[in-house]
Amino acid sequence: MARGHGRAGTLTPPPSLAPPPSQLPGNASVNAGAHASPQHGLWAERGAGLPERLVLLGSDVTVSTCKMAAHHRQNTAGRRKVQVSYVIRDEVEKYNRNGVNALQLDPALNRLFTAGRDSIIRIWSVNQHKQDPYIASMEHHTDWVNDIVLCCNGKTLISASSDTTVKVWNAHKGFCMSTLRTHKDYVKALAYAKDKELVASAGLDRQIFLWDVNTLTALTASNNTVTTSSLSGNKDSIYSLAMNQMGTVIVSGSTEKVLRVWDPRTCAKLMKLKGHTDNVKALLLNRDGTQCLSGSSDGTIRLWSLGQQRCIATYRVHDEGVWALQVNEAFTHVYSGGRDRKIYCTDLRNPDIRVLICEEKAPVLKMELDRSADPPPAIWVATTKSSVNKWTLKGIHNFRASGDYDNDCTNPIPPLCTQPDQVIKGGASIIQCHILNDKRHILTKDTNNNVAYWDVLKACKVEDLGKVDFEEEIKKRFKMVYVPNWFSVDLKTGMLTITLDESDCFAAWVSAKDAGFSSPDGSDPKLNLGGLLLQALLEYWPRTHINPMDEEENEINHAVNGEQENRVQKGNGYFQVPPHTPVIFGEAGGRTLFRLLCRDSGGETESMLLNETVPQWVIDITVDKNMPKFNKIPFYLQPHSSSGAKTLKKDRLSASDMLQVRKVMEHVYEKIINLDNESQTTSSSNNEKAGEQEKEEDIAVLAEEKIELLCQDQIYYSLSTTPSEAI
Repeated sequence: MARGHGRAGTLTPPPSLAPPPSQLPGNASVNAGAHASPQHGLWAERGAGLPERLVLLGSDVTVSTCKMAAHHRQNTAGRRKVQVSYVIRDEVEKYNRNGVNALQLDPALNRLFTAGRDSIIRIWSVNQHKQDPYIASMEHHTDWVNDIVLCCNGKTLISASSDTTVKVWNAHKGFCMSTLRTHKDYVKALAYAKDKELVASAGLDRQIFLWDVNTLTALTASNNTVTTSSLSGNKDSIYSLAMNQMGTVIVSGSTEKVLRVWDPRTCAKLMKLKGHTDNVKALLLNRDGTQCLSGSSDGTIRLWSLGQQRCIATYRVHDEGVWALQVNEAFTHVYSGGRDRKIYCTDLRNPDIRVLICEEKAPVLKMELDRSADPPPAIWVATTKSSVNKWTLKGIHNFRASGDYDNDCTNPIPPLCTQPDQVIKGGASIIQCHILNDKRHILTKDTNNNVAYWDVLKACKVEDLGKVDFEEEIKKRFKMVYVPNWFSVDLKTGMLTITLDESDCFAAWVSAKDAGFSSPDGSDPKLNLGGLLLQALLEYWPRTHINPMDEEENEINHAVNGEQENRVQKGNGYFQVPPHTPVIFGEAGGRTLFRLLCRDSGGETESMLLNETVPQWVIDITVDKNMPKFNKIPFYLQPHSSSGAKTLKKDRLSASDMLQVRKVMEHVYEKIINLDNESQTTSSSNNEKAGEQEKEEDIAVLAEEKIELLCQDQIYYSLSTTPSEAI
């Protein structure tokens, strides 16, 4: 993770979700009370992209075996190191900002669901006559959404994320109904048995959990218990999962390079299938669970007979890894895509008959067949780019097969399609950033090569600079100023995620004037950037509005006069952050504990959850108003060798790290150079006060004129080049 040093590069993932439950095999009782506290009930959040629509923030779950009592979530803020993160973004993010990991099509409503690497699930209209296909955003995850499945005839959507959660959504209305927190690591794959309304989830923690969808959708604050089953036995991280429609067979693929097979009804292990030489990235089962298709990073597709417990066919269609598979209802034709960007349709009965449907511009992550007719008329394709394409399959069976390729492969026949039939346009993703040395502003470059200028403190974009030279902009905006590192940046979602950590959040002090803020009394106070930002992020939280010193007096006033008076200004008094800013409390390097929008912290339930989650180091600043103390640092002050002056008797000094160049220069002028003159000068007591301010101004001007200050042999000439240089 780039921590304040301004170097661009690949940044680490943001925290994932919730206190980890114990890893428990077999049947387990899951308490799904709203945030595991029945007294809280279900709570609401306005979802970005769904203005003014209340979004139920699902039920947090904890897991215990049937032999143990279900336990509730406890206050975690006091015993875990908690960080605060926020995302700088538009209020409504209409376009996928990053690659799309999963697709689901609802042909009844002509809707397509996309699961983005920007943490957002979006709903689109696939009606080609509609000018703007965007319908709504479903926001609740805090990391990549890796997989989604539509259940209950399109009424319910289940999602799996790298934030370690599985979420249950009302697909028609676009709100989150419950949150399942049984996984300890990224949840990478889901599988769905349509006939049984059964969903399986799996991920990097090597665990598979089974969920009854009807039970999940019936959860309420009072009816908050659900039973799950756990399938253990995987030795490596799981990347793919499949279950037949009848719910009698489940298969997992992993970096172990094998397929493991279970009976989900009994949780019994059935077999292990060997053959692939790399990670198994895609799996499909036929309806009765007798045959399985697998796609691997080794570049092959394999057809397995589960009855014979062996591979019965290997298809070498792609030049590189196979990451996505789809199959027709009859299980006779497989559609495949992957790293080589090509999408093929292969006849499973005759491997020599295959058709190159199209070639995408980026590696293929997921495909979804349009099953509104048989044979399928089209296929939707998601890649590592943000746009999603629909490719027609009409005429595929009349197309020339691969047997018509020249033997030397120098003249391959063209693909069935050269242009997509429909495009759901994606947005740009931030791929590079540089933290400027004022440690407040960031320059970014996106996938369209556009450069932008951002204000971390105000959580907003300041300016779009267009297609300019990134390195030149960095040089142009360099300031001769030193501010300590106080935040870190993450680009994983394609947007700026800023994280504040207790260890360095309060390291940066600047003067109000240098920060561009004015005080009502005209003074130039020292401001702590991290402290101001925390106060702005929690400005709407009622607990921050009353000074603890006045609480007792307020209670008395309320009892006597029937009214209360807030003595403390909301926020920090200098600036605000956009109310739609997502704020995330999470364990350091671990899971997210709580996510909300800045403006929603004033809600009754949100306030209660903030009381449980906000760590003490944030309470100290936002509620108790106890700003951190200045850090004192030692430094040495010596005459330059060229001056011929004698070494000072007291050359080792100390001051706060907010010490500015001008103050050191004034100290040298007043206490050393002008010491003799001062001792000879007398003034009447009547004129002392009147001339005090004028004298200070004169000293500042004279010091700048007569003194050169060098640090590591570099001269600092004026305050314009060193507005807040720390010594």
